[in-house]
Amino acid sequence: MNGEQDQDDEAMPAADINMTPLIDVMLVLLVIFMVTLPVLHHAAKLALPRASSQREDLTAPHVDIVVDAQGHMSWNAQPVQESSLAARLAAAARRTPQPEIRLSADRATPYGRIAKLLAATSAAGLAKVGFVTEPDAPRRD
Repeated sequence: MNGEQDQDDEAMPAADINMTPLIDVMLVLLVIFMVTLPVLHHAAKLALPRASSQREDLTAPHVDIVVDAQGHMSWNAQPVQESSLAARLAAAARRTPQPEIRLSADRATPYGRIAKLLAATSAAGLAKVGFVTEPDAPRRD
């Protein structure tokens, strides 16, 4: 029986894991990080500007243009004709700072009407145009 047991021991390989390569790699990485970390930390000295902690109240000027389903327009809640709209847009474009145009259009307003209004704002030189929308109602599925 001793002979059979000796043969089994020789046939089975050792189940030990050699940790030496792993330790070598970890030590190399540790040395690399120890050398490069101080270089990265002190790469450039900057004299950063100082700022006050007071908050400025900058409310951007804006113009509310509303177009209803029939195509009637209003400029800051005042009815406006399409003929005088171009002059108002040009006057708004000359102001400093330029106001933001907040466009509220009815869902039933034809797209062509809105496209003409956008073209008029662009022709006047106004750069900021925003569309006012309502959030969707939550679905109850």
